[in-house]
Amino acid sequence: MPEELSLRAWQVRLPAAASKTARHLEIAAGAALAGGRAALAHYASDELVVRDKNAAGTPVAGPKAENPVTLADHASNDAILEFLRSRSAYPVLSEESSRPSDIYPGARLWVVDPLDGTKEFIARNGEFSVMVGLAEHEGSVLGAVYQPAVDRLYLGLAAGGAWVVDAPLCNGVAAPLHLTGVTAQPLRFIRSRSHPDPALTELESRIGPVEVVISGSVGIKCARIARGEADLYVHPVPYLKEWDTCAPEAVLRGAGGRVTDCAGAPLRYGKPDAVQKHGIFCGSPDVHERVGPIVRQVARGLFSC
Repeated sequence: MPEELSLRAWQVRLPAAASKTARHLEIAAGAALAGGRAALAHYASDELVVRDKNAAGTPVAGPKAENPVTLADHASNDAILEFLRSRSAYPVLSEESSRPSDIYPGARLWVVDPLDGTKEFIARNGEFSVMVGLAEHEGSVLGAVYQPAVDRLYLGLAAGGAWVVDAPLCNGVAAPLHLTGVTAQPLRFIRSRSHPDPALTELESRIGPVEVVISGSVGIKCARIARGEADLYVHPVPYLKEWDTCAPEAVLRGAGGRVTDCAGAPLRYGKPDAVQKHGIFCGSPDVHERVGPIVRQVARGLFSC
């Protein structure tokens, strides 16, 4: 596969006036695929070294790491940074790199999670992704979410347009993603495999009958909503970061979904502090509007400000 990817080869139809946007989406896709290939080189290793970011980098047994990082995280990060820096002068905000000094509110910047779902990577269940987003004027503009274990790539333009590409490494064809507006009954509530939260149990009881869908990775959760496989994702926690949400937001919004924080405010990027302090709340527009008051009530007591 050539390093310089062609969206035309995937039959993505973008407005002619959006040629610069198309080029940026192409770069995001290429960077995500480069990171995914680098991560997969470690996926089947019997000697995967897991370190805990909260324990001064000391090697630990995988299941014991509260905030794990592996060689795959760093290999993916290095590949993504090399790809982006050879094609773009925009600063890169990445989970596994120091924050650049030229990031400020409103700046155009790449927002990167080299391995979203490290615990799922360690468990080898395939539910991890590589995410590359572009933000400008504090908002998500576009994003690529790549699921290396199944060779599936999601692309999104927040202003409108989302696609899924099966087998992008074999030049697969892109299929458009559109939310239909038809909500399943009961509501399909997608939740984390690795981060259970008592607040979600309360939320479920207040929403009414729900079908719980379990998945790793913020990117995969949002992509599954965009594909119509789930209706609602809520994570009312104060520790999500901008790299957790930028690319997934673009994919889901591009498919016609809505994405805010749990207080109902837009997610912002390029802030002095990368924390998304009110978590994430997303779904189809009708679900987002209907469930929004309940989400805000449940989340209100969880945040200090």
